[in-house]
Parts: sequence; C-alpha cells; structure tokens
Amino acid sequence: MLYEFLADMNFLVGFILFLCYSYQIFYTIVPFSIKPRRHREPIKKHKIGILIAARNEEAVIGNLLDSIAAQDYPRELIRPFVIADNCTDKTAKIAGERGATVFERFNKEKIGKGYALDYAIDKLHENGEWSEIDGFIVLDADNLLTNNYITEMNKTINDGFEAFTSYRNSKNYGDNWISAGYGLWYIRESKFLHYARMLLRSSAAISGTGFFVSRSLLDRFNGWKFYLLTEDIEFSMFAIINGVRIGCSVNAELYDEQPVTFKQSYKQRLRWSKGFFQVWKKHGKELIKGIFKHRKFAFFDMTMNVMPAFLLTVALLSTSVASILFSIFGWGDPSPVVESLLGYVGFTYSIMLLMGLVTLISEWKKIHTTATRKIGFLFLFPIFMYTYIPISVIALFKPVKWEQIHHTRAKSLDDVVKRDKR
Repeated sequence: MLYEFLADMNFLVGFILFLCYSYQIFYTIVPFSIKPRRHREPIKKHKIGILIAARNEEAVIGNLLDSIAAQDYPRELIRPFVIADNCTDKTAKIAGERGATVFERFNKEKIGKGYALDYAIDKLHENGEWSEIDGFIVLDADNLLTNNYITEMNKTINDGFEAFTSYRNSKNYGDNWISAGYGLWYIRESKFLHYARMLLRSSAAISGTGFFVSRSLLDRFNGWKFYLLTEDIEFSMFAIINGVRIGCSVNAELYDEQPVTFKQSYKQRLRWSKGFFQVWKKHGKELIKGIFKHRKFAFFDMTMNVMPAFLLTVALLSTSVASILFSIFGWGDPSPVVESLLGYVGFTYSIMLLMGLVTLISEWKKIHTTATRKIGFLFLFPIFMYTYIPISVIALFKPVKWEQIHHTRAKSLDDVVKRDKR
C-alpha cells in the first residue's frame, strides 16, 4: 500500500512539474510563428559605455578589446571601461594599452561582479563621464563580439528598451559534452526563451553577460545595488517587479568561454544554484504577489524560473529514495515507485532532447564545431541538465562564496568561427 502511495505521489509531482513548465514548449514555436516588429526609424546612435569586470584575465582581455575596436559602430561613441578587480596580473596594463579606461579596485571583503559594477558607476560619477553616456553594455572579459554587435544593440535601444540581453554563443562549444551542454543551453535560452518572451510582449531576463542597461534606469535604481551570487537574476527580478520589461537583441551575437571540467562546472553552477535560492528568499513573495496583483505573465514565468523545479524535483527524488530504503529493510516491493521514476526520467529526457534538437537544427550554422560533435553532444545535453539536481541539493545546505572561473582561450573572432576540422 505504501509503495502504491509513493508511486502516486511521484506521478502527481511529475505532473505538476509538467504543468509548471509545459508553456516553455510553446516558446519553442514562437520565433517561427511571430514576425518581429521593425526597428524604429530613424536610428539614433547612442553613446555607449562598456563595463567589463575582470579579475586576472590577462589571457583573454586583449581579444575582447580588439573585438570592440573592430565594431562597425562609430568608434567615438564607444567607451570601454575595465574594472580590474583585485588583479595580481597584467589585466590592467593590457586593458590600458588597448585603449580602455581602467579602474583598479582592491577589496577582499566585498567580492563579486555586483560590487565591481557599482564601483565603476561611482567612478564615472566622480570623473564626470556618467552624464555623457546613454547606457552601458555589461560584458565578461572572456567574451568576443561579432562586428555588428553594438549596431544591433543600438537598434534595440531605439525600440525603447531600457534593459535587454543579447544572443549568447560559445567560443569552445565543441571541446566536450560539458562545454556543449552550456553552449546549447545558452543558445536555446537566447532564441527560444528570451527572444520568444519579447515577441510575446512579456519580459526576458538578463543572463550573466552581454546585456544592456540604460543610464536613466540605473539612476532610478540608484546604481547597481545587486550583490547576490547571481546578480543578473537579482537585477531581472527587481526590474520586473518594478514594471520594467526586459528585451532581447537576438541579432547581437557574442561568444564566451565555457568550463570544460566538471570541477569547474560544479563550482560555477553551485554558485548559480545558491544565488537562485538567495533571489527567491529576497523576491519570491513579491513575484507570487505580482501574479495576482498585476496579472502579468512575466511574474509567473520568472517565478517558475527561480524556484519550483528544484523543490518539485527534490520531492520526486525523496519519495523514490524512501521507497528504495524501505525495500532494503524488506518492507515491501519498490517496483511501482521505480517504474514511476524511470518513466519520469524517460519523459523529461525526451522533452529536453527535443528542445535541444530544435535549437540545434535552427541554429546549426552558428554552432562552430564538426557535425559529428554537434549531433553526438546533443544526446548528452539532457544528462548535463540532470547534473543540476545534485548540485542544487548541495547548494541548499552548503555555504557558497564567489569563486573565479579561469579563462584561458585566447582566441580571436576568426579563430572561433572557423569550423573545427579535427
């Protein structure tokens, strides 16, 4: 009787998970079925600052600044600022030699990207440059920009968005299943989540790097006061709660470097998972309240993105583990629960594989590796996503601090877009 109850609970939790996230399947068809609105004319060219928080990034910072210098946007309207944050290498020197304004910051207590960005904003106020700049693109030091990146971002500024993200591709998609897992997720997120949300006139979210925030919005928010482990999600939730609709400049494409070892990936995703808990603790109540008070789908969407998947998945696993433990002590047959769990795993694997397949086919030419690797890594994509589950469980109980992910891929844009012939 107990096992039948646990099996029913597994089915119920799995069904609730499907109900919570099935709408994202609909997102997959949106970019194919809704035509984007034409950009507003005439196109005003804005003066754009570029904020790059960098900690010991001497291997890659030069390539990023070179890709900024190669933009087809008027050079006099671009101002790169590098925050050399607790650097002990040549990051500041290289950035200065490439024409960036460098702010060196040394603070061993307030550690993280959020503090670095706020420090740069304070410096720009101090030196009088703040009022001269219309808005800021935030990048990571390992990024590379396509030559029309800022031109495309400027079009989205003209469309009236005060905050928006861009299309995030990978410098090293084809290295292994881990880098490919990241790469496919970011591409899918850009095209079939953020862009789809914008087409539906809902709100996207900013995601780590490659996003724009207007000066006027930062003035209203009193600078960048977002210091949690996932400052990007914290900003997104705060913006949406305060009535800001975040957009997506899908034709503005950047590349960044993905982890290639599970140790690196574990550290990074542990921080992300802990950061999601922090954001939920800080803004969860307001998000849920907004679903009913403002009746905007963005509140439901962001609520689903921040928390329920983890809680429901843990509930699902808990009933399964309980069943197996009971069977070890000879208290019954766990087969109904095991069958239910295997059915859930098979179903979710198929859904994630299908979403990955649609992304791969749609964005095939933008993924720079061999066809064999593209197809082979597709089947490992759901496995990559499943590894979030134990990482999230650990993050629930373990204290987590910001740790640097080291970047070593000193590639130019030409190096990246050449298909790997190995």
